[in-house]
Amino acid sequence: MKIEQIYTGCLAEAAYYIESDGEAAIIDPLRETHPYIEKAERNGARIKYILETHFHADFVSGHLDLANKTGATIVYGPTAAPAYDVHVATDGEELKLGRLTLRVLHTPGHTMESTSYLLLDEQGKEHCIFTGDTLFIGDVGRPDLVQKVKAEITPEYLAGLLFDSLRNKIMPLPDKVIVYPGHGAGSACGKNMSKETHDTLGHQKMVNYALQADMTKEDFIKAVTDGLVEPPQYFPFNVLLNLQGGMDSIDEIIRKGKTPLSAREFEAIWESTDALVLDTRKKEEYAAGHIPGSIFIGIDDSFAPWVGTLVTDLKQPILFLADEGREEEVVIRLARVGYDHTIGYLKGGIQAWKEAGFETDVLKEISPEDFSTLYLMDNVHTSLLDCRRKSEYDSEHLVGAENFPLDFVNQQMARLDRHKKYFIHCAGGYRSVILCSILKSRGFDHLVNIKGGYKMLSQTGLQKTKYMVPKTML
Repeated sequence: MKIEQIYTGCLAEAAYYIESDGEAAIIDPLRETHPYIEKAERNGARIKYILETHFHADFVSGHLDLANKTGATIVYGPTAAPAYDVHVATDGEELKLGRLTLRVLHTPGHTMESTSYLLLDEQGKEHCIFTGDTLFIGDVGRPDLVQKVKAEITPEYLAGLLFDSLRNKIMPLPDKVIVYPGHGAGSACGKNMSKETHDTLGHQKMVNYALQADMTKEDFIKAVTDGLVEPPQYFPFNVLLNLQGGMDSIDEIIRKGKTPLSAREFEAIWESTDALVLDTRKKEEYAAGHIPGSIFIGIDDSFAPWVGTLVTDLKQPILFLADEGREEEVVIRLARVGYDHTIGYLKGGIQAWKEAGFETDVLKEISPEDFSTLYLMDNVHTSLLDCRRKSEYDSEHLVGAENFPLDFVNQQMARLDRHKKYFIHCAGGYRSVILCSILKSRGFDHLVNIKGGYKMLSQTGLQKTKYMVPKTML
């Protein structure tokens, strides 16, 4: 028996590879198929099943491509009705995989079709359970992500179903059963997930707030629906893609997206297609010199989720800049969240752009120490934007700072004055550069990024002079 968790940090997503006696199953695969196919080929195994726990909102599954390439059967749980051929399993149905058995447990609540897969070992003993977005480590799945698809199904209704699923299907299992969830900390599919990516069910019964034995259904519904923030705008679109299918093969998307373009070709296509120019380099490189009008979202952080949050049209043509050798990575990571229309990259990067005689721009920046001096002397806090999430801002922030969350920049742009100078910070310097790039592309010319963000600001004299406001003082 072989069980491998394939964890992707950018999306905080866990896919799984299970193998027994030359047969393999993949649970919740990402868009790119080669890691799963290569793993099976190395082990001399045939991929028999592709098991989906639900219609995902935060990424586009690779199940269709994987099935086309391997002949594997796609399996969904009860009530699923995708627009392509699958095996819709019944509650309690058992699927044989070599000497192992996968028992289908319908666990609605996160979505109506949400399903967990209980793995029985060679002796028929419960070994582990793959819970998808039903049960996380330290949390449970959000009950509000299907509301826009079926408006009559409320978060409260789904939360009630989730309570029943946990109590009737999962909690009665032996404490030693290992819980393998679909996501870890950082995913927007839950509220307060642990950094751990697996645990025993018994320990979760002790520490997970949603699994407390004395919790009433009413208390559970209140707990899991309280404090929910609006999900990223791309979530419902990804659900529809996973439900309807019909996407291009990932191989074709990579082929088109990896087209190298000279600076003049790049500029001409930009003009003729109204494409978005995405700069995926390091934030320091973007600040030192970038194409005017380009948007920075660096590949080395939560790249795909921020693209999905900020780029509102999944069909948007995208041109991009990338570090040499990372072009395919950019295309794949965009496709993971449904952005399939990359049309090429700037060959030679920003240097080729300069050598072709095109203009570049820089982002003005200031060190935390220099900003601290200005803050204490010149009342600049009246033009300070804190672009962290509201929960981060409420926890602690600089006096006078205005909360302007990056998540909602498209909705809140009108709040800002193009003629005013703004100092901008986030937690560590990544989100603030993204925000500056968006504002610059919309005609805001008086922006200063505070390098290192709040993490570095808290180490300056501002902390000692008590200019920071704890939540208890708000």
